[in-house]
Amino acid sequence: MSSHGKIAILGGGTWATALAKIVLMNEKHINWFIRRDDQIEGFYKLGRNPSYLTNVKFNLAQITFYSNIEKAIKDSDTVIIAIPSPYVKQYMRKIWMSSSFKGKFVLSAVKGMIPNDNIVVSEYLMSNFKIPQENVGVISGPCHAEEVALERLSFLTVASQDTDKAANLSEAIRSRIMQTSVSDDVVGIELAAVLKNIYAIISGVCSGLQYGDNFQAVLMTHCAKEMQDFLNAIVPMDRNICEQHYLGDMLVTGYSQFSRNRTLGTMIGKGYSVKTAQLEMEMIAEGYYGAKCIQEMNNRFKVNIPIAQTVYEILYEKLRPQNAIKKLIENF
Repeated sequence: MSSHGKIAILGGGTWATALAKIVLMNEKHINWFIRRDDQIEGFYKLGRNPSYLTNVKFNLAQITFYSNIEKAIKDSDTVIIAIPSPYVKQYMRKIWMSSSFKGKFVLSAVKGMIPNDNIVVSEYLMSNFKIPQENVGVISGPCHAEEVALERLSFLTVASQDTDKAANLSEAIRSRIMQTSVSDDVVGIELAAVLKNIYAIISGVCSGLQYGDNFQAVLMTHCAKEMQDFLNAIVPMDRNICEQHYLGDMLVTGYSQFSRNRTLGTMIGKGYSVKTAQLEMEMIAEGYYGAKCIQEMNNRFKVNIPIAQTVYEILYEKLRPQNAIKKLIENF
């Protein structure tokens, strides 16, 4: 048994499904928690996820499915959480024994914060389940689930204070479709993943308003600078913002056709109300929740983040996109 032991994936959505495919490129077996029994039944009938990334076929002999989250965790050594951020708390409430995570390496692949608490997932795990810092990690990077499904080369970073654990897992998920790297900037990478979703929304808004590629390049440059300022203020350390888990993730989320956050922004830029755009998408755009979390978190830190603030004002204070972008450009 390798030192990462049995790997569990928590979540039944697009990203969880992509992660299951990534892990199974190398591993012989995974434990997979999916909340809905009917979704698990769909897997058994079809050999694939009936609801998300339906073109990815799985060998079911390699998967043990669970609809009980506590049992899935108990039977595993490494746990990867891939649940959309608005639902993390309600799923985790079903874990009665905080000892469920004892001795396990727990990683967040959630590209968002815990709404209302305004904390990143690693912080939530450590404070609620008493998981020591060296047993907590994060998986992030420029990696759209849809491209994993198409087996296009993608990149992920595994971060943990315990870089040996991170390196071990990074080795386990490296394959012909996945390059991996290791970092110790857990909270910085988590915050970057929240911010890049917010910046993708504004990129979409500008696209919907017919701003061109020249403008988008300048916008993204300013977003990168703002991300750097925010990360350095909240988690001061020596980091290079040009690495794939910061700038790379931000660029792909800002530009890609697969980006839900960009799609949400584009619809708003074209004149949809926030509510209508969300209903039409039928998928969660993490940046919507992230914008509020970062705004509320920043009430404490007071970092100058005009771009993230503008997205918050468009989404929550009904600021007209045209006026919001004009006002923002004055700062460029």
